[in-house]
Amino acid sequence: MVTLPVTLPITLDRSLPGSLGGQLSGRVRDLLVDGTLARGDRLPSSRALAGELGVSRSVTEQAYEQLLAEGWLEARRGSGTYVAATGAARAAVPTRVGARATPALVRLDAGTPWIDPRHGAGWRRAWREVSTARPPRGYDDPRGLPELRALLADRLARTRGLAVDPDEVVVTNGTTDGLRHLLTVLPPGPVALEDPGYRAAVETVRGLGRPVRDLPALAPVTDLRGAVAAYVTPAHQHPLGRVLPGPERVALLAAAGAAEAVVVEDDYDSEFRYDVAPVPALASLDRGRVAYLGTAAKSVAPSLRLGWLVPPPALLDRINDRRVVTHEGAAWPVQRAFLALLRDGYVDQVVRSARRVYAERAPRVAAALAPYAEPAGPVAGMYSTWLLPEPDALRAQEAARRAGFGVALLSGYCRSSGLTGLVVGFGGVSDEELDRALAALVSGLG
Repeated sequence: MVTLPVTLPITLDRSLPGSLGGQLSGRVRDLLVDGTLARGDRLPSSRALAGELGVSRSVTEQAYEQLLAEGWLEARRGSGTYVAATGAARAAVPTRVGARATPALVRLDAGTPWIDPRHGAGWRRAWREVSTARPPRGYDDPRGLPELRALLADRLARTRGLAVDPDEVVVTNGTTDGLRHLLTVLPPGPVALEDPGYRAAVETVRGLGRPVRDLPALAPVTDLRGAVAAYVTPAHQHPLGRVLPGPERVALLAAAGAAEAVVVEDDYDSEFRYDVAPVPALASLDRGRVAYLGTAAKSVAPSLRLGWLVPPPALLDRINDRRVVTHEGAAWPVQRAFLALLRDGYVDQVVRSARRVYAERAPRVAAALAPYAEPAGPVAGMYSTWLLPEPDALRAQEAARRAGFGVALLSGYCRSSGLTGLVVGFGGVSDEELDRALAALVSGLG
């Protein structure tokens, strides 16, 4: 039985900002979210839809490729393009309001990257390679695949100025996993963390039963007495965006040395500087005092749950010995796929593409919000933070929510800090979604 294509009730407005392809993908996404399109529905071909809308075929192809990459659609060879049988994540997990189910918000978060769908062939090729590779007979090397650690060591030297031996690199299940392994081998005592700062790191420290000590994120660190470690994001402070100045880096390392504390450097998105060249890793200044954390979450996908840790040499054997006993290494298929993605240039490609997209989107965010708020720091990476009074931030957040978007309050990242404002991510959305979200925020601030 042949399934006929559905009719898409869509019109495009050429006067709106952003690309027509982004506008089209947003319109189709809306139909998926509100239930107009159902699982298994067949969509018109890109050629037929282009004719109906009076646009070039490249516009419809771009929209379909984006939705395929996001998991909303699936292509069936020789048959056409269909609404994904597994459904889309936002449509499949509704939020209950009384007896009604409403779609979850499209979140403008600070951690979801932009992945150009044009690079999808490299992603699929890496996973095909995993499917034909022979897995280890038992538990593999808890440090991670030797070939992967070699590529990571080369990448750290090339992009972060950090010269390490592959045997000094430990592959982890993401940043917080690396932090947990590091803290487990340190003596008892509190951990100092930036305030405002990365909430997952705070909860990781608390989950280990360690006291949290607040470090004001905008003040130099000159005293770490009593702390066993200090967690910092010096290349792009999360979430304020500040780059730790050279003199303050020296002061931080001096304070750590005086307290015999470990500095934990979370280098989560240094590859996405587009205002200046990336600053060298803090660990390059003092390998004996600084533990370096890296992640694939911002360059490839948060759901990979893959990261790497370069601990101070004195702690390396203790971390590895513990992982031998606990079997807490990263999943072999994920390591094997990321090895192929690094080796074949996929990671470099998606980073370059994302950097261009972020560099174009950041000024649009600034143009919309600058009349109402003050930027907390340099605009770089995939988000920007804006300082404004809490009542104004709440009003803007509510306006965005009514339009279907989730935007975080800066106060949610604070513990003792009194800073207030908005944290606006622009990586994990389409151009059309970003424009609609910014319009909603402005309506709440105007």
